[in-house]
Amino acid sequence: MRYTEARLKRIADEMLGDINKNTVDFQSNFDDSLKEPSVLPAKVPNLLLNGASGIAVGMATNMAPHNLSEVVDGIVAYIENNEITISELMEHITAPDFPTGAIIYGYQGVRSAFETGRGRIVMRAKAEIEVLKSGREQIIVSEIPYMVNKASMIEKTAALVNEKKIEGISDIRDESDRDGLRIVYDIKKDAIPNVVLNNLYKYTQLQTSFSVNNVALVKGRPETLNLKDLIKHYVDHRHDVVIRRTQYELDEAQKRAHILQGYLIALDNLDEVIKLIRESRDPEIAKNGLMEKFELSEIQAKAILDMRLQRLTGLEREKIVSEYEEIMKLIEYLESILNNEELRMQIIKDELQEMKDRYGDERRTEIVHSAEEFTDEDMIPNEEVVITISHQGYIKRTQLGEYKTQGRGGVGSKGAGSKTDDFTEHLFVAKTHNYLLIFTESGKVFWIKVYRLPEGAKTSKGRAIQNLINIEPSDSVRAVINVDNLSDEDYINNNFLVMCTEKGTIKKTTLEAYSRPRTNGINAITINEGDRLLNVKMTNGDNNIIIAARSGRAIRFHESNVRPMGRTAAGVRGITLASETDVVVEMVAITRENANLLVVSEKGYGKRSDIEAYRVTKRGGKGVKTLNVTEKTGSLVAIKEVIDTDDLMIINKSGITIRLAVETLRVMGRATQGVRLIKINEQDSISSVEKIEKIDDIEDEVDDITSENMSDSTDSEEEKTEE
Repeated sequence: MRYTEARLKRIADEMLGDINKNTVDFQSNFDDSLKEPSVLPAKVPNLLLNGASGIAVGMATNMAPHNLSEVVDGIVAYIENNEITISELMEHITAPDFPTGAIIYGYQGVRSAFETGRGRIVMRAKAEIEVLKSGREQIIVSEIPYMVNKASMIEKTAALVNEKKIEGISDIRDESDRDGLRIVYDIKKDAIPNVVLNNLYKYTQLQTSFSVNNVALVKGRPETLNLKDLIKHYVDHRHDVVIRRTQYELDEAQKRAHILQGYLIALDNLDEVIKLIRESRDPEIAKNGLMEKFELSEIQAKAILDMRLQRLTGLEREKIVSEYEEIMKLIEYLESILNNEELRMQIIKDELQEMKDRYGDERRTEIVHSAEEFTDEDMIPNEEVVITISHQGYIKRTQLGEYKTQGRGGVGSKGAGSKTDDFTEHLFVAKTHNYLLIFTESGKVFWIKVYRLPEGAKTSKGRAIQNLINIEPSDSVRAVINVDNLSDEDYINNNFLVMCTEKGTIKKTTLEAYSRPRTNGINAITINEGDRLLNVKMTNGDNNIIIAARSGRAIRFHESNVRPMGRTAAGVRGITLASETDVVVEMVAITRENANLLVVSEKGYGKRSDIEAYRVTKRGGKGVKTLNVTEKTGSLVAIKEVIDTDDLMIINKSGITIRLAVETLRVMGRATQGVRLIKINEQDSISSVEKIEKIDDIEDEVDDITSENMSDSTDSEEEKTEE
């Protein structure tokens, strides 16, 4: 039989620990002359620690080595939380750790290898530039990439220098000794050391790559495994080893307890046992006699006959009793292990921690992010900024510090320098790493990071949203949603986007469906011909929805009436419109306490009503009257969820804009026509109404606007009609 000799380290013994306790299956070797283990018990995960490399028919594997201490920490973290993500595991196992040290240059390959089982890891030699007393400079290499042959590398580098492919090097020396590796590159006087070093990285094996391909046999079948898969299979293996080892030890303990029970029976009946043995003609008769008289098993009877006479002394009896008590405690403990998975997992953790304490060390390979792998996000602090979106679609971000808190009676500060017919419609605080989801009337959604928005002062105008995303010229923005963390599973699965179209269709989809950003956007909802997306709201799954139509009717229902649908679904009927010419003017999601509903008609009439005046029904109905629409009031143009601290911006088709404080409007009945909010000419009408929410510690972005056209609320008369 062929064999290989090797001098193993102490840790190698841990690979074979407990192999004699029936912990693994054995199989025949290549010529059926011997039995060999199909897999080793392995108290340490060999594939992760040492890596592996091999080629077979149609497949190959190339696994990188890792640091023992990091691997143990990662496995323990997995045992404590089986739902742990690969990103969270990477907080413990940061990257492969090569025995030759050196540097991992760039992290994208590591991340790919950990997440998919395949990746290209770039490795660089550890090099420093030293200045001699003479002023000459040297490049000193103290560590080289994994699997690089030092002598071959030096020889090839010298050839490149002679061929003038690498310039600026006058000499190359190998000064390595028993204290460590040291390769010296003498730099010419007129050469720039950093340029020479970069050329060495570019043209020689001072920079190389390790292509990870984590293919392993899982139950006899090859699979490509990511980091979590490798850990899971190892933990499953160790769990099986612990069970089999415990069962073996339990069987052995029970066998020993059985014999000790026989000893104790014999000692309790010592005179009778001796008499029976003396009177027996041969050992077989004595054995049968013991079994019959004292109800012993054959094993117990044989053990008694084999027992030495010195064990009949009183001191030996105490030892037998003590051993029996100890072994019964052991049996109880072993049975508790077999009956308690949590205890088995704790044993695995304890054994791993023992391996870490005994053999663990610091990682040798450093990790350096390559310049090209630093994303914009890595360079930008995740801080709060103020986002402002104007009525005409201009957007910007502003440092929070520009918004000074002012006391009462202050004169305010100048707001956005928009056109005279534009104003700040949305103002909210977001973190720079947040995403904004931008929905268009054609049903598409686009993503943009907050830090990619143009930054400007309060007085700046910003940029048109259309210029920041790949939107069609014929399309327009209908809603902007600020989302916190699209990688948080709990957040994206427990928040919803509710959409409404002009024809009364409503759709609800989990935020998760929109958690994978695409540069060119995707379809958020299928829009039927002749329809268009009107609005989008983010909800928590437990909000009330109100949809209002131009005809003056509104319906209120709980969002649970709308089941979550797929991203490309068209939705279901939210409200039945009064006629073919009727359209939805607004959808409201009730998200604030003590809120009222405010409605405004195209002729300038409006009011606040109690939300509870709108009874909760099922979706799809015609709704109830929310405004008594007459020739005098004109059609309904807006419905808003408001509280006392909100303001309203009302825009006429003629371009006149006024601002009203919501608290100046008293609460009225649901079916009334309201009071005159603004005086307008017969040829004019209201085109848009927007709500401006106050934000704590941030002053108003837009100065109060007054207009002679604003009605005197003290002269307004409440006009009521029957429902």
